[in-house]
Amino acid sequence: MWLSWKLLLFLSLTGCLSDYSEAVPGLPTSYAAILRIKSGSSSLASFNSKNRPRLSSPSLGGVSSPGWRGATQHYHSPTNLYHFSETFKHDESVDYGPVFVQEPDDMIFPTDSEEKKVSLNCQARGNPTPTYRWLRNGTEINIESDYRFSLIEGSLIITNPSETKDSGQYQCLTTNMFGSILSREAVLQFAYLGNFSGRTRSAVSVREGQGVVLMCSPPLHSPEIIYSWVFNEFPSFVAEDSRRFISQETGNLYISKVQTSDVGSYICLVKNTVTNARVLSPPTPLTLRNDGAMGEYEPKIEVHFPYTVTAARGTTVKMECFALGNPVPTISWRKVNGHNPSKARLRKSQAVLEIPNVQLEDSGMYECKAENSRGRNVFRGQLQVYTYPHWVEKLNDTQLDSGEPLRWECKATGKPRPTYRWLKNGAPLWPQSRIEMINGVLMIHSVNVSDAGMYQCLAENKYGTIYASAELKVLASAPTFPLNQMRKTIIVTKGQEVVIECKPEASPKPTITWKKGDKVLRENKRITILPHGSLRILNASKSDEGRYLCQGVNVFGSAEIIASLSVKDPTRIELTPKKIELTVGESIVLSCKAIHDSTMDVTFHWTLNGQPIDFEKEGGHFESIKAQASSADLMIRNILLMHAGRYGCRVQTAADTVSDETELLVRVPDLISGDMESAMAVELNPWVEYEFRVVATNKIGTGDPSAPSRVIRTNEAVPKTPPANVSGRSGRRHELVIAWEPVSEEFQSGEGFGYIVAFRPNGTRGWKEKMVTSSDASKFIYRDESVPPLTPFEVKVGVYNNKGDGPFSPIVVICSAEGEPTAAPIDVKATSLSVSEILVAWKHIKESLGRPQGFEVGYWKDMQQEEAAEKVKTEGNESSILLTGLEGNTLYHLTVRAYNAAGYGPPSTAVHAATKKSPPSQAPGNIMWIQDGSHVSLGWEPVRPLANESDVMGYKVLFRQEGQSNSQVIETQKTSAVVLLPDVGVYIIEVCAVSEGGDGTASPQIRVPSFSGGKVTSAQCTLHVFSTSSSSITLLLALMVPSTSW
Repeated sequence: MWLSWKLLLFLSLTGCLSDYSEAVPGLPTSYAAILRIKSGSSSLASFNSKNRPRLSSPSLGGVSSPGWRGATQHYHSPTNLYHFSETFKHDESVDYGPVFVQEPDDMIFPTDSEEKKVSLNCQARGNPTPTYRWLRNGTEINIESDYRFSLIEGSLIITNPSETKDSGQYQCLTTNMFGSILSREAVLQFAYLGNFSGRTRSAVSVREGQGVVLMCSPPLHSPEIIYSWVFNEFPSFVAEDSRRFISQETGNLYISKVQTSDVGSYICLVKNTVTNARVLSPPTPLTLRNDGAMGEYEPKIEVHFPYTVTAARGTTVKMECFALGNPVPTISWRKVNGHNPSKARLRKSQAVLEIPNVQLEDSGMYECKAENSRGRNVFRGQLQVYTYPHWVEKLNDTQLDSGEPLRWECKATGKPRPTYRWLKNGAPLWPQSRIEMINGVLMIHSVNVSDAGMYQCLAENKYGTIYASAELKVLASAPTFPLNQMRKTIIVTKGQEVVIECKPEASPKPTITWKKGDKVLRENKRITILPHGSLRILNASKSDEGRYLCQGVNVFGSAEIIASLSVKDPTRIELTPKKIELTVGESIVLSCKAIHDSTMDVTFHWTLNGQPIDFEKEGGHFESIKAQASSADLMIRNILLMHAGRYGCRVQTAADTVSDETELLVRVPDLISGDMESAMAVELNPWVEYEFRVVATNKIGTGDPSAPSRVIRTNEAVPKTPPANVSGRSGRRHELVIAWEPVSEEFQSGEGFGYIVAFRPNGTRGWKEKMVTSSDASKFIYRDESVPPLTPFEVKVGVYNNKGDGPFSPIVVICSAEGEPTAAPIDVKATSLSVSEILVAWKHIKESLGRPQGFEVGYWKDMQQEEAAEKVKTEGNESSILLTGLEGNTLYHLTVRAYNAAGYGPPSTAVHAATKKSPPSQAPGNIMWIQDGSHVSLGWEPVRPLANESDVMGYKVLFRQEGQSNSQVIETQKTSAVVLLPDVGVYIIEVCAVSEGGDGTASPQIRVPSFSGGKVTSAQCTLHVFSTSSSSITLLLALMVPSTSW
């Protein structure tokens, strides 16, 4: 496979160079090539984004501190190369200053590494494309003067690095035409482990029962080392217990009480945490004196933690305490004026107090006590927890007109409280006459063009520094007008308000002047220049007609627009008839006439109840008739009841729109003869108020209705309407809950309305009745301790008022309440599925009382009390639930209990489950691909999870056509795969690791075109030509070169 890659690369280079020589005649056939290398950790999307997130890169929100975070991940990785198409290079259409995509990280380089290069990564996006410079310990590196330095795309490569020459703090400075920004400080440190001195170590002679300290005296090293001791010969290691202790702070071996079995030779072994190199000290003999055993004595604390221990929040604190003494002392710990954190653990026979995930509340005075039968000894020290700075309020890009004030504020939290500094274009910004900086606030009074650039706010405390950046653009331009404001004619009617728009684009804001004809326009009560420059004329008249000119002027120039104003007489409308009442089957013509300015055209629109009439869909009932230019008629034929309503005519001209409405009433023929002078209304409801009107009609038409009669109420009567929908409801044990729909007021038939609730146990004879006096009542609860759950009752509900009792509803059978559940769920099991999911399953005892409507699952973390539990409910007979959104690598306690409308049952016994570790945060790197027709062969570097992350079980390759949301998935346990692209088009491919904690971070997207044939590889060259004064040519070739065979 490697051979084919080399051949492919050779052919691609040859082809590209040959094509170039043909494109530029006269050039010699020897070439120089510079590899353009881009970091594989960035996404192509970051080059195309028009948004400006100034805190998007991890480094901008990260911390520069003395710690060596993830050091082992940086020193051995080869530089990544990736395929970058011309399409993406030219997609940016908005100019903007540089934004970091990747900043350099702290790095530890092993001095004995076979990789003789250090790569400090730096990548930024911007338009134009930014350039890069590097600083070491605040001084710019002259890349050209030292062959060991090279710059590839922005990353600094140091060949044959040397500790004396190259260790220090590095920063990347990236620049384009809008300014410069400075990256966080990255510390380059060298890892090494020297040898112990070869001098023979003197024997240590002690009495039996006496304590002893054997010194390790480690060699020079960097960074941390781990200590262990060998007894007599390798690999017989000293086992630590209550009598023997190896300090990881001093490296010394402490034996509190020497026994005869301790006599022998001791060798200190140290291991470098980065290089894993190990070295052994010369042996130290331990012998016993022959002048008798040592008597008992009180403890002497020989090794202890510092008087002040500082630790970053979220880290693990380890405090050591060990004493010599006879008998062997016991060690105990306590937090003075408080309790030991519940998460604290004692290690190495209580000689080490370990506090994981330390928080601010864990700060305080801690005491170590060593005791034996002869006495005790105590040591106290202070634990101080600090936090790195963290952004609370960040900066945003700002665009101001020349002369406007700028106020930027950045806020950060941290312990100690952070202080702030400001940079402009990578250099410190100092207070001046116009510039103030107070507690994270930057103010510039009256900005000008010289203030434009890239600004950075630095929040720092003694433990770290964070950076936020933003771009300030200062606009300075002569006025211009958009096309939609250019020459126009405005037509209005007399009395209207006119606004002639004048909004030039300019910076600073221009001064606006208006002219009518050749005279400057003066403001008065009727004519006003609005704040944004437009002209407003109230109550327009013929005298306002004419040519108007608006001119905008600032220090950079001027511009003007012209508008013509024409004032017309207002349009009036006449719609007849005004009100019509017709009988079904008749026809009518509505006439609409417009009186308008004769120089303007007019259009008519008809509506019914505010909606346009569709003459095509109304079944021939409507017809629009236009007799002349200034009038229109609406014919309504064979009128139906549905045609009743408000008919509107809207008249529209170029200057105004007016409308009017008329009402059409449609009635059915009446049944009362014309010679009658009275009538009787029958079948009215009792105890209801009514009023009456009379309308006269004949074959000519219908008259107006009479005035309403006086209000009259019908007489009371016994109610005739019983309640509807009588049913049961849930309740507590020994309760019978009866519900119904209340009878509406119009059917209550009189005063004193109420309900009679009658019920009896099923199969018995006598009814028990209860009166409910509220007419609005809808429920009655009968409680009897002797009634067993789920006892069936016959139930009916009647009505009554002051006139007597009305009818009962039909009899229904209702059961008494069964009450809340009495039994706890059994066989509760909790299974961890992923980093944030636990599946909880259970069984319910069906024979128990209180049928559940669902179940409630309570869950809480190991360090919390049960009272703080979060709860989630299921409905119905569900016997499992998936808990989501949980914290990774965390132990949870869980209980389940049933519930119904009556209440909750008892909880189950608590069960426990721990969520999986988080999926790997590292994305597959150094992705390489070759395309052969519709087949794409992929390869990548394996993902190596951190200690607190799940192990990698395999990989997923996700691919989809551009523009589609659903991806196809290929799963593999290898670090390679072959993808078949079925259709012609552009495909987007990503790779992620798979673990029991879920899917890891996806790799940057790869865009691959699929063709019907041919062969495309990621090793194809992209050719750039840069002409110089000496006509020399530099070829920049972007190659995708695999680092290993796969």
